[in-house]
Amino acid sequence: MASSPPSTLRNLIIATVAIALTVALFLGLRSQSGRPSLATLAAQATPYEVAQGNGKPSLVEFYADWCTTCQAMAATMDQLHHQYGDQINFVMLNVDNHKWLPEMVQYGVDGIPHFLYLDNAGELLASAIGEQPQQILADNLLALQSGLPLPHQQTLAGQRSPTQGG
Repeated sequence: MASSPPSTLRNLIIATVAIALTVALFLGLRSQSGRPSLATLAAQATPYEVAQGNGKPSLVEFYADWCTTCQAMAATMDQLHHQYGDQINFVMLNVDNHKWLPEMVQYGVDGIPHFLYLDNAGELLASAIGEQPQQILADNLLALQSGLPLPHQQTLAGQRSPTQGG
């Protein structure tokens, strides 16, 4: 049975859409290949144990590879690391690694990304949960590097400090 004109047109439209989607997917993946990955950021990060004793302030990020917000912030975190990485420790702790469970409990990590701002002695100054605008992170990092109060500090009232019992 020969195919009727409407089904031929339908097949042509489906084939055209499939080709267009394939090209769009290929170009989309190619354009993202230059973006830093969470694995790359984690490999470049200062180890937590080193950050605790090197006398520099730290920005600690609790993240997960599957976290879309963490992935979306990777380019921002990479830029900030390049800008402030000589003066500030950038620490990446993967919440899927059970090794970090004591730190997750200590700092009350209940959402990701979860950022900690630690002073030179490793004491918690502030924390933030969720996507953070680059300018807010940059302003806080500049203050952290200078030993000044963080301009965009979320209150720690009601949160357990690392030195308090639970």
